[in-house]
Amino acid sequence: MYEMVIGLEVHCELNTETKIFCGCKTTFGAEPNTQVCPVCMGMPGTLPVLNKKVVDYAIKAGLATNSEIRTISKQDRKNYFYPDLPKAYQISQFDEPLCENGYLEIETAQGSKKIGITRIHIEEDAGKLIHDKDKGTLIDSNRCGVPLIEIVSEPDIRSSEEAVAYFKKLRAIILYIGISDCKMNEGSMRCDVNLSIRKKGEEKFGTRTEMKNLNSFTFIQKAIEYEYKRQVDIVTSGGEIIQETRRYDQATGKTYSMRSKEDSNDYRYFPDPDLKPIVTNITDLDRLRKEIPALPDQRKKIYIANYGLTAYDAELLTNEKVVADYFEKAVPFADNKKLLANLIITEVLKMVDDEQIMITPKTLAEISNLAHNDKINSSVAKKLVKDLWGTSLDVNDYVIQNDLLQINDTRLLQELVTEILLSDPKSVDAYKSGKTIVIKSFIGKIMGRTGGKANPVIVNELLENALNG
Repeated sequence: MYEMVIGLEVHCELNTETKIFCGCKTTFGAEPNTQVCPVCMGMPGTLPVLNKKVVDYAIKAGLATNSEIRTISKQDRKNYFYPDLPKAYQISQFDEPLCENGYLEIETAQGSKKIGITRIHIEEDAGKLIHDKDKGTLIDSNRCGVPLIEIVSEPDIRSSEEAVAYFKKLRAIILYIGISDCKMNEGSMRCDVNLSIRKKGEEKFGTRTEMKNLNSFTFIQKAIEYEYKRQVDIVTSGGEIIQETRRYDQATGKTYSMRSKEDSNDYRYFPDPDLKPIVTNITDLDRLRKEIPALPDQRKKIYIANYGLTAYDAELLTNEKVVADYFEKAVPFADNKKLLANLIITEVLKMVDDEQIMITPKTLAEISNLAHNDKINSSVAKKLVKDLWGTSLDVNDYVIQNDLLQINDTRLLQELVTEILLSDPKSVDAYKSGKTIVIKSFIGKIMGRTGGKANPVIVNELLENALNG
């Protein structure tokens, strides 16, 4: 049996107004090649000047991920012969990054796990290639010089679920500290996945491949699962894995080879002679530490302690700052905080669009209160979230006007139970012969008869009494 060994390299564009080494704007979506100058285009005789805010933002990322901050770090030239980088090298950091030896905690269905962070370093982004079937490949250099941090994890990840949980947690932290908008659809946050396989119990790593520029949770998961299967198939059939860079094609769900994978010596790093070392003092660290708000893990502990939430549910709520803020605004109006949290996790999260929650915190709390007090059942509560999304209607008025109150009348429900059982003697016999799952069919029929308004707890109890009596 083979296990996967995964490390992620996450690239995150910083939301500074200007680029890392010049005064050009970083606005997304501008006309191609309108936000460029001789410095970011790498013209001869130009000199870079480091944007101090980039350093501040990178340090904040390091502090928020439990990393050590170097008092002195340097910037290096990474020789990089690709057409989207006009000067043929990238200013990055190599052996003396700004932040290193960090970690963060993730939650999955299997429990909590610590993922190590090797380093966080600053660098400039490359341009963008646009492939046009008529004109060929065009280059937009607006992105050249946009400031990035690269966050490199340890190879501690063992599944696609863990990889997605790590990426979500990292994104949440970055959003909380406000250094990037993390818009994956715009390329503000993307990751490269390094994956290898080995037999369970072995310590030696296998040959890794790198999948470039994945910018959605779904693509990360699918790319990992496909690449794992591809490597296992090769090894079990007697082949060898080639160290290479691959791309994931969302249309086919497969990964394809791009080029052989470079190692650090291929880039011929050397210290950039035009840039001084970055010196970080205690005063700067104290100032930046005070600017960091309550982070996801701090909120998570509060939700577990004060509201009785599981670690997994608390993680889901805190992964999006806008959702955590919303939950805290709704809590004062809610009789049952766990029920409120469940409504957010099961209904609100899948309806959030561009960080907009189109139902007020008080309205959602009122829906959860109706369910908690047996005025409506869980299916009606979910229906109400959808029906009232984007409206200003009063919850109680809507429930009355649309006859959605839960039926708790035991006498009425008993009549329905008797009627349903008499109409389907074969299923009754099946239940009594051990096929107890048919009770779900009976519950479904009663819910259908009552328009989904029957109290499912009472119905279940009445059915069990009738079938077992």
